[in-house]
Amino acid sequence: MTARIGVVTFPGSLDDRDTQRAIRLAGAEPVALWHKDKDLHQVDAVVLPGGFSYGDYLRAGAISRFSPVMETVIEQAKAGLPVLGICNGFQILTEAHLLPGGMLGNDHLHFICRDQKLRVENADTAWTVDYTSGQEIHIPLKNMDGRYVADEYTLDKLEAEGRVVFRYLDFNPNGSLRDIAGITNEAGNVVGLMPHPEHAVEPLIGSGRTDGLPFFTSILKKLVNA
Repeated sequence: MTARIGVVTFPGSLDDRDTQRAIRLAGAEPVALWHKDKDLHQVDAVVLPGGFSYGDYLRAGAISRFSPVMETVIEQAKAGLPVLGICNGFQILTEAHLLPGGMLGNDHLHFICRDQKLRVENADTAWTVDYTSGQEIHIPLKNMDGRYVADEYTLDKLEAEGRVVFRYLDFNPNGSLRDIAGITNEAGNVVGLMPHPEHAVEPLIGSGRTDGLPFFTSILKKLVNA
């Protein structure tokens, strides 16, 4: 039976179709989910894609966090449903308190778009098992509010528990504390990151690399072995 991975579309989502394509390339069935629909339609995992939901008004992800679909996503994520938040999706996960900390505007106050080098710090989450710890990858990055922040206690806890999943290498593009590019919850089923793996799944488009494809093959492997 083919794994079904839901992709939520919010008003202002930009990368939902790209994410669906990445899921399809990995061998799963993408399922379009609408932000006003509480029903997840029996998907095996959920991706909150990148974009500028609700125009990032009030605060990035702050309005989407109250969308009807998020009531179900929050409930099921706490029960173990794998959830991946990419860029704006990461912002929504912090606003929903599924991940600690928060996102602020880039320290240079400009939108940034570049191919970003990352180091995989945790290859044991539901979304990273097809990577190896210490692996260096290149993933496209594009954000305006990408600066990850948290208090020192939270940062120390994330480090001590191995919950920093990705770290920026060579260049910190937004001023994120401790060069953090992505984190996970305690259970490892919820992961958020600012770079866009869905833009690095085919050699002829995007970054010209396939470094992002293991995100989507990882969750298939995790679901098969669950």
